[in-house]
Amino acid sequence: MKNLGIVLLALGIIMTIFTGFTFVTKKKVVDLGPVEVNKEEKTPIYWSPITGGILMAAGVIILVVSKRKI
Repeated sequence: MKNLGIVLLALGIIMTIFTGFTFVTKKKVVDLGPVEVNKEEKTPIYWSPITGGILMAAGVIILVVSKRKI
C-alpha cells in the first residue's frame, strides 16, 4: 500500500509539472521504387494540472493511512 502511495505521489507531481506531451508518428505517403515520401504527424496529448493535484492528494492520503496501520 505504501508503494502505491509513493507511485501516485510521484506521478501526480510529474503530471502537475508537465501538462502534456507530443509524440510523432511517420506515415508513408508515396512509395515509387527507390523514392519514398514520408509524412510526420505530431499528436499532442494534454491533461489538466488538476489531475496531477488529485493524484498527489490520493498518494498523500494513502501514505498517511498506511503509516497509521503499522
